[in-house]
Amino acid sequence: MTQQPISRTLSQPVALQCLDARGRSIDLPAVLSYNPADPWAVEVRFGRPAETVRWLIGRDLLLAGMTDPVGEGDVQLSPSIDEYGRASVVVELSSPHGRLVTQLSTRDLGSFLARTLAAVPEGTESIDLDRMVDALTRSEA
Repeated sequence: MTQQPISRTLSQPVALQCLDARGRSIDLPAVLSYNPADPWAVEVRFGRPAETVRWLIGRDLLLAGMTDPVGEGDVQLSPSIDEYGRASVVVELSSPHGRLVTQLSTRDLGSFLARTLAAVPEGTESIDLDRMVDALTRSEA
């Protein structure tokens, strides 16, 4: 059996621009993460250390959302311009516990996605199913 190389997770801190209860723009620190072992998903984490919120968003959805409105249901994205006239992507996240509408710099998102595409080019994504089944059955034992 050949050992699979350990995949290196990519991450990048970003600021999500949100509006507070008084309508003022505030930056919410967040981290984008990408694990080549799960090549279709990008993780977005934000919140306090004891109450971290974690969302998985399709990499293809993020790529498309930079130029066109996309998404249905829990995650919706659309290109926009922020209050300073810079290109941004509006990210709407909905769950039974609430809704967050925020903006993310197109430059920051594009730079991060370029790194993910360098790690795993679009169209070459794959998952080692044998390894996944082995990991799942090992954790149940």
